[in-house]
Amino acid sequence: MVWLIGAHGMLGTEIARQLTEKNIAWVGTDRAVDITDQNALARFMEHSAFDRFGSGAHPLSWIVNCAAYTAVEQAQKEPQRAYALNVFGPRTIASIARAYSARLIHFSTDYVFGGDGTRRQPFSEDDTVHPVGTYGCTKAAGETAIQEEMTDYYIIRTAWLYGFTGNNFVYTMTRQMNEKKSIQVVDDQYGTPTNACDVAAAVIKIISTDRHGKGSPPPLPFGTYHYTNGGMTTRYGFARAVYLFGRTYARITRTCTIVPCTTEAYGSSGIRPAYSVLDTKKIARFVQIPLWEESLERFICDDRFTLPPYPRRT
Repeated sequence: MVWLIGAHGMLGTEIARQLTEKNIAWVGTDRAVDITDQNALARFMEHSAFDRFGSGAHPLSWIVNCAAYTAVEQAQKEPQRAYALNVFGPRTIASIARAYSARLIHFSTDYVFGGDGTRRQPFSEDDTVHPVGTYGCTKAAGETAIQEEMTDYYIIRTAWLYGFTGNNFVYTMTRQMNEKKSIQVVDDQYGTPTNACDVAAAVIKIISTDRHGKGSPPPLPFGTYHYTNGGMTTRYGFARAVYLFGRTYARITRTCTIVPCTTEAYGSSGIRPAYSVLDTKKIARFVQIPLWEESLERFICDDRFTLPPYPRRT
């Protein structure tokens, strides 16, 4: 049995779809079970069908944690909330996983590195983290919390994620390109656009190929891994590709000029890494990684591509 936490978010929704497609038994929770509330988690576990000792009909084999505080700019204003969701929550989840002898998959981010504009070498899993900003710092601390609580875990760092659920860069660019004659996009932030469908497929492979049960070594050794789509670009290059494929598949129906600019000129807070390309060779031995352009085209031409309502103003 898989417990999927954050099942209604962008990545969680896709993992849920693929778990169902592969006939893998799972139960999902979202905000109704607050991961920052130990009592709420305890009540959920007490009333769940999970068998703690693995001898019943529903042994808890995996916890997949997609819940996180991901609003990078807002995290600067809400550091306590970001800490609760990105550090305290994962630590509590890891302690539950250990108590049930379950294996944990947790997602982290390229922001743990905070690469400056001088770097041009992709970050490996062994590189020392150096986060900047509340979001990056809390995600790095969340990784440490899990490592202190248990050993049977996968921490998967990803970057520039987009998917069919909720707002993301692809949807934002598509909407703006349909509404404006010209937009500005920063051209000095380097990374790799990543399709949530591909990250979910990697998760499913990890779970579905681990057939030997608790106590047996998994096909993919436990530890920290990087998963993004292949290649690299800038935010400006990403936007240009969105426009190209958007026009090709009639998601964008008007002409729009995309103007490159610097992060400073755009007015960003400076807490986003200038270079955060992740080296994926380690996990590429286990899963196939498509190029980011291929995955983006597949995403834009998919029937599930639907612009969500404008995000609420708070």
